[in-house]
Amino acid sequence: MDVQVNGEAVTCDPTGVIVCPEHDLLVVSDLHLEKGAAFARRGMMLPPYDTAATLALLGAALARHAPRRVVALGDSFHDRAGAGLMPAPYREALAGLMAGRDWIWIAGNHDPEPPAGLGGETMTEVAFGGLTLRHEPSPHPRAGEIAGHLHPVARVSGNGRSVRGACFASDGTRMVMPSFGVTTGGLNVLDRAFDGLFDLRAARAHVIGLTRIYTIAFRSLSRG
Repeated sequence: MDVQVNGEAVTCDPTGVIVCPEHDLLVVSDLHLEKGAAFARRGMMLPPYDTAATLALLGAALARHAPRRVVALGDSFHDRAGAGLMPAPYREALAGLMAGRDWIWIAGNHDPEPPAGLGGETMTEVAFGGLTLRHEPSPHPRAGEIAGHLHPVARVSGNGRSVRGACFASDGTRMVMPSFGVTTGGLNVLDRAFDGLFDLRAARAHVIGLTRIYTIAFRSLSRG
């Protein structure tokens, strides 16, 4: 689905990434690689396949769009040790996805330092045309900002039924992207954490379906 963010053409893809054709750019947010391993180091067991599954999905998105540039919007690893302790097969798979591309890691709250031994460039934010890419949304209006961190989801209720899905949240001026990692949770876009980020008259949730994006006005969403 094609949308406008601060006058820039942005394509929201059902894989959970966005593509900016004018800049030959793909943006992905909140991969949270090695989350299972991070929990295991703390004695909490999660299924250990999250990194493999997330990398496979990312590989499919990259193969589909073949971007020259990739920006990962922070929390690419679930903790500071994740990149350095990543098993060799996963490291090699990620290096293969990065090969031949300009790759920018945006520093996140989970992974504020450059990922050990993986290359690419680490920045706090980066601009392309009218867009500024960073991890946490600015608390005040900022035209052109695309951020992650909040893991937005939308809920629609009616006729005794309720459907919930990850979404791209935007009012046409700025956007908050969904989390991409397979074991990440989500926060309802009507939660107070989103207060003040959007013009509610124009705010839309671009909800990810199996094969397409569904656009729903915030006023039609449910908190429950």
